[in-house]
Parts: sequence; C-alpha cells; structure tokens
Amino acid sequence: MTQRITFVCLGNICRSPMAHVVMEAKLAEAGRGDVVVTSSGTGGWHTGEPMDHRAAATLSAAGYDPSGHVARRFSVDEYAENDLILVMDEQSQADVLEQSPTVAEQAKVRLFREFDPEATEGDREVPDPWFGQNDGFATVLAMVERTCDVLVDQLAGSAR
Repeated sequence: MTQRITFVCLGNICRSPMAHVVMEAKLAEAGRGDVVVTSSGTGGWHTGEPMDHRAAATLSAAGYDPSGHVARRFSVDEYAENDLILVMDEQSQADVLEQSPTVAEQAKVRLFREFDPEATEGDREVPDPWFGQNDGFATVLAMVERTCDVLVDQLAGSAR
C-alpha cells in the first residue's frame, strides 16, 4: 500500500522543497519505494519557479539533487491525495487547516518538527531562511535531515 506525504511552507521554494528532496533521498536509501513525497506552498507567488538558489546550493553541497523542483501551491485536493501533511510553521498550519474539507481530515496535518528529536515545546517551527544569510539554510537542512531520519524510521515501523 502506497503512503503519501506532503510538506508545506509559505512559498514552496525553501523549507518544504528541502524536506521533499531530503525525504525522497532517505526513502530511496531505505528502499522505500512505497512512499510518495510532494511539497507545496500556501501562497502562489512562486508557482512554477525552481527552488531558491541558496536552498538548492545547500542541498547540492550536501549531496542531494534539488534540480527537479518546481514550486506549486497547496490546494484542498491534497487532503484526498495525502496520508500526512507536514507543515513547517504555525502560519502554514493555520492556512492549511482553513482549507480542510472536514474536521476529520485535519488530523492529517502536523507540524514537521513534531518529529524532530531536538525540538522543544517553544521551538517547533522550521525557521524561514529566505530573509537571512546562507547559514540559515544550513540550519534548516540539519533540522530537515534529522527529522526525516525519524520519519523514515517511523514509516519503517508502520510497514511491519
């Protein structure tokens, strides 16, 4: 049975595509071809654009391939298309929940860092590196990698 996961941030050019690329790589490494990963943004400003060049450079430097990303906007259809909707921050969470077709569907929406072993109660958002310097992208990549490791492990447990 195929599982479907989507990552959501504001513009789908930094945080959610970084998680998308890393998760796909980690799933491939784990031999998990039964999980489909996508990403999107709550805003449509960057629809059709590639990933932010700083995010792409950070991923490339770490050995990932960001070249296939094309930004797209989150739609209500993603509730039907995905088993898990992982949002990068509370604003994206609110925006996604606002589009929920039913209250029951809202259970699919979780903060990405709920799975981060280093997250604390007051620190559960992935910071948006877009306005900062390159080191912000490295910080996001570190969060994404360790969180995706936990997600892949949890998916492996659910496959047993």
